[in-house]
Amino acid sequence: MTKYPHLAITLGDPAGIGAEIILKVLADSSINQDCHLTAIGSRKILQFTYDYLLEKRNLEAKDLANPAEIDIIDIPMMPEITLGQGTAESGAASFAYLEKAIALTLANKFQGIVTAPIAKSLWQAAGYNYPGQTEVLAEGAGVDKFGMLFVANSPHSDWTLRTLLATTHIPLAQVPQALNPDLMSLKLDLLIDCLKTDFGITEPSIAISGLNPHSGEEGKLGTEEQDWLNDWLAKAQREHPQAKLIGLVPPDTMWVKPGQAWYGKNDKSQAADAYLALYHDQGLIPVKLMAFDRAVNTTIGLPFIRTSPDHGTAFDIAGRGVANPDSMKAAIELATELTRQRLNN
Repeated sequence: MTKYPHLAITLGDPAGIGAEIILKVLADSSINQDCHLTAIGSRKILQFTYDYLLEKRNLEAKDLANPAEIDIIDIPMMPEITLGQGTAESGAASFAYLEKAIALTLANKFQGIVTAPIAKSLWQAAGYNYPGQTEVLAEGAGVDKFGMLFVANSPHSDWTLRTLLATTHIPLAQVPQALNPDLMSLKLDLLIDCLKTDFGITEPSIAISGLNPHSGEEGKLGTEEQDWLNDWLAKAQREHPQAKLIGLVPPDTMWVKPGQAWYGKNDKSQAADAYLALYHDQGLIPVKLMAFDRAVNTTIGLPFIRTSPDHGTAFDIAGRGVANPDSMKAAIELATELTRQRLNN
C-alpha cells in the first residue's frame, strides 16, 4: 500500500458519456500528479470515442487523452454501440467493468474506485436486478451497512457540502415504511465514522431533516416526528456526545444555511459539517441545484473508497463532444484525498 493512491476508473455505459469525460479528464496532466489511474473497460471503445470526437465533432487532440497512453485493463466485451443509444449489451458491458474493478480492488491492486455513470434500466434489461452501482459495490465487498454521501466543494466560498441519504432509490410512497430507528441509527453511525475517518472531523455538527412539511408541525402535517423521530434523535444525541445533532430541521428551511455558505453569503461556521436527508429528492434537489457539475457521490461503509460523478449517462448528449468533465474530475480528486486520509490513518 502506498500514500500515492492507485485508483480504478470504470468506463460506465459505453453508449453514454463515460468514455468522453474520462478522455477529457485524463487530458489534464495535473490529474495524475497525486494518484495513478487505471481505466477498466474496453480499449476499443475508448479509441472509437477518441476518433469520433476528433473526426466528427472537431475536438482538438490536446483536449482528449490519447487511449494509447492510458493505462487500461481491457475487458473483452465489445458491444455494437451507437453513442446515445444504450442497449442491454451496453448495460452488460458496464456491469462487467464494475465487477472487474471490485475484484481487483479487493485483491489490493487498487485502493479505490471511481465509477462513470451506468443506466439502471439497461442493467435490468441485461438481467442484473440491482438498484444501482452502490448496492453492487456493497455486495461485492460483503458489507450490509453502507450509505450514499454526496460531497461538493464550493467555488464561491471554499466550503464543503456533505449530504447523506437515509433512503435511496425507492419510490416516495415507500419512504415512511422504510424509515425506522434502526435504519436512522445505522446511517448516522456511518456518517459520524466517515466524518472522523475520511475527513478528520472528530466533533461534527450534523443537521437532520424532518420527514414531513414543517417537520410535522406537532402532528398536524404528519405524525412520524412525534411518533418516533424526535425520540430517536434525543437518544442518538445521548449516544454520540461528541457530535452536535441539529434537528429535526423542517425540510424547506434546512438548506438555507448551507445555501448561504455555498455562495459565501454568511459565516461558514453557521452551516453544519454534514446534512442527513431522509429520502432521495429531499437531499439531492438542493445538492444538484448548488453543485450539479461539482458534486461527487461517495459510497461510505466500504473497505475501500468509491466515488462517482453526480450525473447520469446523458444519452441525449453522448457523442456530441459537449459533456462536462468537472464532476468526474472532482470525483477523482475526492477519491485521491479520501484514500490518502485512510492510508495516513
